[in-house]
Amino acid sequence: MFAYIIRRLIGAVVMLLLVSLVTFGIFFWLPKLAGQTTDQIAAGFVGKAPTPEAIQDTKERLGLDDPVLVQYGDYLKGIVAGRDYKAGPTTDECPAPCFGYSFRSSQPVRETLMDRAPATASLAFGAAIVWLAGGITVGVISALRRGSVWDRMAMLIALSGVSLPIYFTGLVSLALFSYSIEIFPGGGSYKDITDDPVRWFQSLVLPWVTLAFLYAAMYARLTRAGMLETMNEDFIRTARAKGLPEKTVVTKHALRASLTPIMTVFGLDLGLLLGGAVLTESTFGIPGLGRLAIDSIRSGDLPMVLGVTLITSFSIVIINLIVDLLYAIVDPRVRLG
Repeated sequence: MFAYIIRRLIGAVVMLLLVSLVTFGIFFWLPKLAGQTTDQIAAGFVGKAPTPEAIQDTKERLGLDDPVLVQYGDYLKGIVAGRDYKAGPTTDECPAPCFGYSFRSSQPVRETLMDRAPATASLAFGAAIVWLAGGITVGVISALRRGSVWDRMAMLIALSGVSLPIYFTGLVSLALFSYSIEIFPGGGSYKDITDDPVRWFQSLVLPWVTLAFLYAAMYARLTRAGMLETMNEDFIRTARAKGLPEKTVVTKHALRASLTPIMTVFGLDLGLLLGGAVLTESTFGIPGLGRLAIDSIRSGDLPMVLGVTLITSFSIVIINLIVDLLYAIVDPRVRLG
């Protein structure tokens, strides 16, 4: 078990290095390969209507005239240990993880990401709890009642949930429960949990349900398919032959064996959501990372786009590392392997 954990940790570190290398290449190497000069690359980081002085200052701050390996080393050092940016006679200290400075607000990208991350994390983890509880429960019941009215209705609703886009279900839920019945606050009413816990919960109920409706539908179908396959295995017949209660057979044996593919998909879904649920945040006016990414792309704020990209990639790698470690707990065959 210890050796398995060490292997997965080493693999995660290698993957994070590859992510940083690819991200760096997209923003710094590819433009050069496409024929852009360092002045043109710097102009992209300055923003709209760059002046020669601002371009030269950006070139010096980012070290764009340095050799490529030196640039990547400084870039990696900034993420791990922080970085000092020279701007003429002054030096700006950027603490780790350093993603540079936004040319819209002139603030460190790290600070903006930290301000937006709690909203995205609240949305992602809250929705994950709802869709896991709902999707797995519906999937298990559908598998145990295969061919029944419940099974057919549940799969029909699941198919609807997968087919309907989030911006449609989100707008419908806002129209019904915020503007017609007025049970929940409307879009743009998000409050931080430290400022107003009640308002925070009320403002996230509809986004949680809307986002969970899409994912719960997929997880219900996955759970049902896994349970139907597992219930025909020899170890299930053996468990029943031993006289174990049906509840124990279903929950301890069948469901546990069906969780591995669900955990794999869950790791990918949660990692992506921690990088920002773009459509959900835009529909409900939640100031999260997804909405920040859209605003940064529209304004051409490349340092901010770079920061969100790295956060999304790191989230996926870390969540999948946790899922890999959970495999050994859920499925003993992983430990034996």
